[in-house]
Amino acid sequence: MNDLRELSELAWKGLLDTKFEHHPVHTFYEGSTEINSFVLGIKGIGGFYAIDTGDGLVMLDAGSQLDIETGYQEIKKWRPNDYLKKVIFSHHHVDHVFAVQKFDEECKEKNLPLPKVYSHSLTPEHFDRYKKTQGWNTAINRRQFAIDSDKFSWPSSYRYPDETYENKMSFKQGNFTFNLFHARGETDDHTWVHIPEAKILAPGDLFIWAVPNGGNPQKVQRYISDWAEALDKMKEMESEILLPGHGFPIFGQERIKIALTTTSELLKSIEDQTLVLMNKGKRLNEILHEVKFSESLMNHPWLKPVYDDPQFLIRMVWRRYGGWWDGEYDRLLPSPREEEALAWVELSGGVDSIIKKALKCNKDKKHKLAAHLIETVFHADPKNKEIHKAREKIFKDFSLVQESSMARNILNHASLASRKLKRDLAESN
Repeated sequence: MNDLRELSELAWKGLLDTKFEHHPVHTFYEGSTEINSFVLGIKGIGGFYAIDTGDGLVMLDAGSQLDIETGYQEIKKWRPNDYLKKVIFSHHHVDHVFAVQKFDEECKEKNLPLPKVYSHSLTPEHFDRYKKTQGWNTAINRRQFAIDSDKFSWPSSYRYPDETYENKMSFKQGNFTFNLFHARGETDDHTWVHIPEAKILAPGDLFIWAVPNGGNPQKVQRYISDWAEALDKMKEMESEILLPGHGFPIFGQERIKIALTTTSELLKSIEDQTLVLMNKGKRLNEILHEVKFSESLMNHPWLKPVYDDPQFLIRMVWRRYGGWWDGEYDRLLPSPREEEALAWVELSGGVDSIIKKALKCNKDKKHKLAAHLIETVFHADPKNKEIHKAREKIFKDFSLVQESSMARNILNHASLASRKLKRDLAESN
């Protein structure tokens, strides 16, 4: 099944496996879906949508590099005689900004004006940052998406916007008004869109059919309370169709309000609890184990922890308000990891005893402790094949108990690396 309308109904009722088969980020759906008579939806890594305004097309987001050809083909099949006039990037992430390419080429060939791309004013700076950190982003995304290929490379060129804005802006195209609002959430350059005549709300990645991606352990600062505030503003729009950055459309004012309200409540709860504990002078490790996640909220089909782990959001709140130090005094000015590991090995009676203890912890399903032990002994003797054999198993087993695909992939990456007697497959010498 690839009809986004049908999938939406099943997902809302909790009848889809969003952890694997219908994961909101990892699952692609072939073709496209006519959401209504003037909206076409396409779901690759992210979702993007074409609006027939009666005077040309407007695209809400623009897919990834994998969507360049298929996005063009699906939209031209839907509206063969209409041209793409305008595009709105919800933010700078690479699953939302690439499918303008073929439309640009078409306009150049036919000597037509290129589609006009809109974004927040910070988006170009993020494209510049991506160019500056191409190697870093190649490495972290290999881990995050379990890409075991040396040929994978982060993009090095981008379609920059033609017009940017600061807080809010509007433009008219054909029958519709496109109201753009800035918010900080998954990124600091997020744009959410309201089309009042069509009662359409496009939140970008501020809604993704999962626990909000607000804690990604390898990415730049994210903004939990600001995110909740944006969702609260969206509730006021009385929209009938929500077109999210990932996952499926939601139909009907009541459902949309429920989805936005519950997501906002979860975000507020995580930040509020974290700040209460920070204000008591607690260490990060203490806070990670004291914040409670609302089961009633996370039982909703659209708030499953299938992508980001909610514990990661605590770390993002800490980093925003408390800096990088985790409150552990021995970690303020640490010795080299290898030196520390050798000392612990010497005190424990040797490598073999630590391997044995780590495997025992793993068997007893004490996965976190097993990971601590095997990683310590690895740093003491990084070429030891017995360590790698145990490390491969421990991190594989640890990965298998994760609800979050982000945690699962990163841990599995460590397991795959040890299979090749390495610490990390994405790390270059």
